[in-house]
Amino acid sequence: MRNWKKFLSAAMVTAMTVGMLAGCGGGNSGSDSNSNSSESNSGSESSSDAGSGDAVLKIGGIGPTTGGAAIYGMAVKNGAELAVKEINADGGIGGIQIEFNFQDDENDAEKAVNAYNTLKDWGMQALLGTVTSAPCVAVGDVAQGDNMFLLTPSGTAVECVQYDNAFRVCFSDPMQGLESAKYIGENKLATKVAVIYDSSDVYSTGIYQAFATEAKNQGLELVATEAFTAESKTDFSVQLQKAKDAGAELVFLPFYYSEAALVLQQAAGINYEPIFFGCDGMDGILDVDGFDASMAQDLMFLSPFTPTSEEEAIKNFVSDFEEAYGGTPNQFAADAYDGIYAIKAAMEKAGVTADMSAADICDAMKTAMTEITIDGVTAKALAWEANGEPSKEPMVVKIADGDYAVVE
Repeated sequence: MRNWKKFLSAAMVTAMTVGMLAGCGGGNSGSDSNSNSSESNSGSESSSDAGSGDAVLKIGGIGPTTGGAAIYGMAVKNGAELAVKEINADGGIGGIQIEFNFQDDENDAEKAVNAYNTLKDWGMQALLGTVTSAPCVAVGDVAQGDNMFLLTPSGTAVECVQYDNAFRVCFSDPMQGLESAKYIGENKLATKVAVIYDSSDVYSTGIYQAFATEAKNQGLELVATEAFTAESKTDFSVQLQKAKDAGAELVFLPFYYSEAALVLQQAAGINYEPIFFGCDGMDGILDVDGFDASMAQDLMFLSPFTPTSEEEAIKNFVSDFEEAYGGTPNQFAADAYDGIYAIKAAMEKAGVTADMSAADICDAMKTAMTEITIDGVTAKALAWEANGEPSKEPMVVKIADGDYAVVE
């Protein structure tokens, strides 16, 4: 995969967390959906503008719409639905309407496989999903056996795209760790660095491992490396005190914003004010209930999307998303939005028709995905390699005065 060569600049409004635009604008985030989805008997949520009896292309989606990770799944669901509505209104995929069916997996691998089987019984011909890494890996194993095309908007683990039928829109965990260390080193943000990571989470561990390797190349000294687990993610006092005692000028936080909010609060409690630097899971920290935004002042993190960009496509996406769903789109919504447009482009490139089997569609799209380039809301000239990885560049976002801003 092409290395990220630079970090872009812009301004960023309050958003949630992890899209792109091809053609028309519009997008949605993880807020409660006002879409015209309907509940099916199987508990799925489907969205289709195709008329009864018309030939359609059936695209499935899987992600958490309930439970602790629902903010990510709802963002993906809404972003994808917005793209489907736009594409259908514009004539569909090669003149064929899309029927979209999104299933809740509650961020659970077993339930994700069950959701996949429900979608397969429904007649799914391609899959946008899953949203989180562990369920994505589990579903990926089954999808590979079925030769079902899979494009995950936000599954960052390396294993999410280990098979030739799988692609992703987001950045992988190792790439985030690598580029975070490079940015810190090349911009001389610090020389003494501490890391706090979730050793029970593949996302956090994967980023940390790549970060630690590249830190050596950048001349960064890891003065403290402290782990926590899903069972101990509310009290970070020990980890922070060790980082402070070791003289860490920067603390790298490769995990999600809910835990990061606690870290920042507890750091303030011991008067520890290093630079805090995170990854794409940090997007959304300003929306945590009861969180004092001033504690996130100068927090930095990688992100593929900024909703305050002045680019026309992104402005349209944000405007349409806010109108449809009442909230600002985050990077998950943007990745899903771009994902649906990528599926459209690849299907049209491959000459997919509604009567093709899922396996035949997958065979055609494996090559087509490496031949398309789309302008989206997460990247311009977004393309894919045969290994399933996207080719695009990230941004570094810095929180200033209770808002997001992108820095060089």
